Amino acid sequence: AGFAISESTIPIKSTDSYALVLLTGWINSIKAIVAGLIISSLIGILFGICSISKNILLRFISFIYVSIARQVPLLIQLLFWYFVVLLPISRNPIHILNSWIIISNQKIAIGSLNLSVEFSALIIGLSIFTGASIAEVIRGGIKSVYKGQWEAYQSLGMNEFLGLRRIILPQSLHAIIPGLTSQYLNLAKNSTLAIAIGYPDIYAISDTTITQTGRAIEGFFLLMASFLLINTILTMLMEKANLYVISSTKFKK
Repeated sequence: AGFAISESTIPIKSTDSYALVLLTGWINSIKAIVAGLIISSLIGILFGICSISKNILLRFISFIYVSIARQVPLLIQLLFWYFVVLLPISRNPIHILNSWIIISNQKIAIGSLNLSVEFSALIIGLSIFTGASIAEVIRGGIKSVYKGQWEAYQSLGMNEFLGLRRIILPQSLHAIIPGLTSQYLNLAKNSTLAIAIGYPDIYAISDTTITQTGRAIEGFFLLMASFLLINTILTMLMEKANLYVISSTKFKK
């Protein structure tokens, strides 16, 4: 291939083939997408529940977060987290919780887990941006549950948290999953913006490969095939989850 990769899961050298270099980029993309899906889901669930809370402060915080995160383009958010937040902070190493978390210009270490600054900025930006949309999906799904179900758990003496977890959320999943699927697919596609902050994902490496070889047709075909495969797998998993929810949830008149 003739070029090195700044971050890779498998050992790789500049003398390795284009196939191995592209495989490394594909693995890097999968890492970013999976981490983004998990973290954005947690953020979305948290703020989605806060948005329908009886606590005015929690609703206000959720409203501010969703409003800002959804209105600012993802590319700007990625550049902000990389150039404005992480890079300036990492110039002088920061030790948090007795050095359990270390932020430096080389990496961000959390316990035994070492993350590059580029990967960290990508995950933070993707998770915050997508989490805001997921929060709205969660809020809409919860609001779709019949009002009588809310009155039912309150009449049983359940608190708000228990009622949401055991009564409301299970019934709202059939309305949440389709919207959640769209946000997951968007996150996978948006991960290609990693090239703006120097993270070597499949798109960044394919771009370099196309530039060096001049084989644009083959390069873009591989890109399209890669994301078609990733998004097809995501869609199939979410469809199975949706079918399971529909079959396991019984509504009686």
